Amino acid sequence: MENAHLPQGTIRYRDTGSGEPLIFVHGLLVDSRLWDPAVALLSDGHRCIQPDLPLGCHRVPMNADADLTPPGVARLLIEFMDALGLERATLVGNDSGGAISQLVATAHPDRVGRLILTNSDTYSDFPPKLFAYLNVVKLFPSVLTALAQSMRLKPLRHSPLAYGVLSKTRLDDELLDSWLEPALGDAAIRRDTAKFIKGVSPRLTEQAAVDLHGFRSPTLFAWAPEDRWFKIANAERLAASMPDARVVRIPGAKTFVPIDQPRRLADEIASFVAASKPRSATAAG
Repeated sequence: MENAHLPQGTIRYRDTGSGEPLIFVHGLLVDSRLWDPAVALLSDGHRCIQPDLPLGCHRVPMNADADLTPPGVARLLIEFMDALGLERATLVGNDSGGAISQLVATAHPDRVGRLILTNSDTYSDFPPKLFAYLNVVKLFPSVLTALAQSMRLKPLRHSPLAYGVLSKTRLDDELLDSWLEPALGDAAIRRDTAKFIKGVSPRLTEQAAVDLHGFRSPTLFAWAPEDRWFKIANAERLAASMPDARVVRIPGAKTFVPIDQPRRLADEIASFVAASKPRSATAAG
């Protein structure tokens, strides 16, 4: 992996392929490997950039004073683009990474040539009701340590209260081990994670939904309709409110679309990128 040295700290990332840049934005308590199955199919014709964001599975703690609230992580992504010399890129978001992508698109529309969202937090679902227990971390950050320790139990990590509800495919134990290891072993990683969780609020995604009414870059919602927690009705509602957006359904998947249906997702992304012209910085502004 390569390192990007930002004012907030170091971001590790992978940069594969060539062509128009796609930045893949993962969510809370996973890292950029979530996107690997789809990126493997896309990197022949696209530049695929996969940053490990400070959302609980990163291995290099951020600076102690870094703003890691959701708007802070959105600003971090802009700093990351600056570090890579990218004027604009297509953002591809999943889960809470989709919420972050919405915040980037509304705060910095000139930097987002296209927006692609798979199943993500929208409207009042930030966090979704299933994971409302994470709100306890806002009051008692030390609870995060207990939650992390509980994930040592493999049956629990595969349960509907944890990762089990997010994919139709059973997640590999080695992958889950590697996702959980940083928070289990490093208090600074838990500190970073708690900062993000404390900043999660439906007010952010509800305001983003309003602001996206004026977002004119091409937008694709590649959504799994079988997901109970990130409902396709929200994707359809949001797409209908935007100037240049459409929804495609990806069956046979839940929240982790790039793991459950990588080929279908990669095909939809490639087709969308080929058929849509990224909005220029001048037009976007």
